[in-house]
Amino acid sequence: MTGRDGRPDVDLPLAGVRVLDLADGRCESTGRYLADLGAEVLRIEPPGGAAARRVGPFAEDGTSLSFAVHSINKRGAVVDLTTAAGRELLGTLAATADILLHTARPDQQAALGLVPEGLLAVRPGLVVVSITDFGLTGPYRDWTGSADVHVAIGGLLSRSGLPGLPPLLPPAFLADECAAAQAAWAALVAYANRLDTGRGDVVDFSVLEAVAQVLDPGYGISGSARAGATVRDLPRGRPDARHLYPIFPAADGWVRICLLAARQWQGMFRWLGEPAQFAAAKYDNIVARFAAAGELYPLIGKLFAERTMETIVAEAIGFGVPAAALLDAASMVAGEHFRARGTFVPVEVAPGVTVPVADGLVELDGVRAGRRHGPPPLGECDPTVLATAAPTPGPGTGIPRLDTNSLGGGHAPAPGWGTGVSGPDAERVDDPAGQVAAPRHPFTGLRVLDLGVIVVGAELGRLFADHGAEVIKVENRAFPDGSRQNRSGAQISESFAWGHRNKSSLGLNLRDPRGRELFLRLAASADVVLSNFKPGTMESLGLGHAELARVNPGIIVADSSAFGSTGPWSRRLGYGPLVRATAGLSKLWRYPDLPDGFCDAITIYPDHVAGRVSAVAVLALLLRRRRTGRGGTVSAAQIETIFYQMGAGLAEEYLRPGSVRAEGNDRRGDAPRGLFACAGDDEWCVVDIGGDVSGDIDGAFGRLADVVGEPRWRDDPRFATAAGRDAHRAEINAAVGRWTATCTPAQAARRLQEHGVPAGQMLRVHELPADPQLAARRLLVEQDQPQLPAPLLTLGGEAHYRGVADPLTGPAPLVAEHTRLLAERLLGRSPAEVDELVAAGVLEAPRTTAPVA
Repeated sequence: MTGRDGRPDVDLPLAGVRVLDLADGRCESTGRYLADLGAEVLRIEPPGGAAARRVGPFAEDGTSLSFAVHSINKRGAVVDLTTAAGRELLGTLAATADILLHTARPDQQAALGLVPEGLLAVRPGLVVVSITDFGLTGPYRDWTGSADVHVAIGGLLSRSGLPGLPPLLPPAFLADECAAAQAAWAALVAYANRLDTGRGDVVDFSVLEAVAQVLDPGYGISGSARAGATVRDLPRGRPDARHLYPIFPAADGWVRICLLAARQWQGMFRWLGEPAQFAAAKYDNIVARFAAAGELYPLIGKLFAERTMETIVAEAIGFGVPAAALLDAASMVAGEHFRARGTFVPVEVAPGVTVPVADGLVELDGVRAGRRHGPPPLGECDPTVLATAAPTPGPGTGIPRLDTNSLGGGHAPAPGWGTGVSGPDAERVDDPAGQVAAPRHPFTGLRVLDLGVIVVGAELGRLFADHGAEVIKVENRAFPDGSRQNRSGAQISESFAWGHRNKSSLGLNLRDPRGRELFLRLAASADVVLSNFKPGTMESLGLGHAELARVNPGIIVADSSAFGSTGPWSRRLGYGPLVRATAGLSKLWRYPDLPDGFCDAITIYPDHVAGRVSAVAVLALLLRRRRTGRGGTVSAAQIETIFYQMGAGLAEEYLRPGSVRAEGNDRRGDAPRGLFACAGDDEWCVVDIGGDVSGDIDGAFGRLADVVGEPRWRDDPRFATAAGRDAHRAEINAAVGRWTATCTPAQAARRLQEHGVPAGQMLRVHELPADPQLAARRLLVEQDQPQLPAPLLTLGGEAHYRGVADPLTGPAPLVAEHTRLLAERLLGRSPAEVDELVAAGVLEAPRTTAPVA
């Protein structure tokens, strides 16, 4: 079979899954990612087209580049949901669907035929994903959000920027794209649960909560450079994080380095000519280096000042120092590495208009799960014909009642130590009398061998552990996970606990032939193997997919790396800050009037979202295994996650070079749109009149005029359109700023939202638990971690489900904490044999004492 553009179709894992996509202005990438993985996604629009078709940037003919990029691989149909006939047609379409995505506000759902009970009555197995700004419950449920509103309330804005300056709004695309990846995960989790139970679900998905969880979460695992520092270490103002991943001027631009491991510092020490003042062994410790940054960094700056970016990066590779030039994303499209990988493909977004677009987020079985055809023209398909067509055979057909281990590889369910499984009731299904079943953990019985490290590795395994999978962290003290290091020297930190909750730990030396054989024995009864080492590492250990598949043909093997597993840069040392620099994001995340005002050092993007991208693909392959029995591979490149998510901006830059640049705090396209000072010290709120693309923007401006005491604006022709308001933004912003200065951030946001104006108060991380909406929605819950003071707050679930239980919140493991138990239970070793293997250095046992953090 071939797609509409003639490219061959591979065995995509979601073939046969039918998705109705009514997302408009929020999380439009969710449907595209499911379509990339093979789902049949039907984009349903109203007559005249979705509101998203009127959102920039635009091609010269007025085509929305944003809509086009987000609609690749989708089909399209027009259905008028404001009519009874249209709502009936939607019900008929829903009767053949597996997943329905929509972004209707709570007060709009009944009028549009999107009330969940009505949809489930038509299709009991349907998964309805309701994507709203703030969720279907809580005091903000009727508020209107935007990307900037969400980063303000979600805690990121308070940390973005430089000390002594106003906080800095991050690039606008980040919030919605991160939420979209999480929505795809939530949809597939509910769908996997439905395949076991026969029951559909209603997924109450909040964009705000997703942004707070995925885009640099204050209560999530952080990068190793933070050395286990907690949210309580953050200052009230913007933290000065530039020393973590410093940026230095070069002769022709800027270069960033990451000195995390001792061996990397030793390479830098040699590169500097072995200066005597830094010869002491104490500088192998990252904390000592940071303390000496005032003396060390000028030496590095002097070394780089007369060298070009290309020369610095080349020399850095020779010394084993992770480094990257700060580049523009557009320049990467034609770069040698990305040409070799086929990262970008041309897509016709309008007649005669072709732009480069990232060709999917992942490779499956060595083939890109990317573009098969371009975006659909309005009304491409006749929905009345589609409503009578059966879905393609595959995992979406029928709703069989399967056993709770149907995702697993045949072994008995084996909850891991510390998972906090709540007993048999957690897995109870409907009884013969038709009683409603308790929510359940759909991954119970799934076994995952987790070799992941730092943030992206931790998050990928945790997502499965949260929902009942037995996730075994395989580690070795000789090559420690960087996320275990912390300032106190304790074996566990808050950061590590957040990223590795619900897992067990096996200390195993994979470089010893006996350790390799033990790992292969584990793999024979496992379902998934995860790693994010430098490409080629697993193969060099004799543990590549080919070797693992010999002992277990159904194994799913996933790898993640900075630049991908192939191409000239595949072996480069890569961390998130270097990926952001190379992808052009660092240049966009800065104060536009400060040449060196780069502000992305505090963020961990794209690690958290890359973990979700891989999790979706791994789960999709597990679903494919249900129908084929075949395993497979997932390979993800973090930099390609960025390119995929900045797709509309890349397309605009291709068509109009120089148009995409750092915006700062004054968004364009309408006014007011940006950051405003409030009463108090360093208190701020966001006001974003153009944030709700599907709402009555002109009406919202009139209501804002009344709130800020400028009713004359209603009749001023200069302000009648978005373009007019944008042209007079200085006048509008000054008046709004005078009003916000009289209010606290919460007061300003509440008063504006009461009048239907998108606005949000800037919250600091420590303020998140007390926010009424986040508290009502249980964004944060308590985690049991014996080594840390209670209560340890941790992130709750990715969404609110009816049929999927809340995430488990058991402790993260100490190093090798469960080696003996796992060796005896899974490897069949006697206590004496375990002692022998520990003595030989093949296995590692837990230490008898550990300092408390």
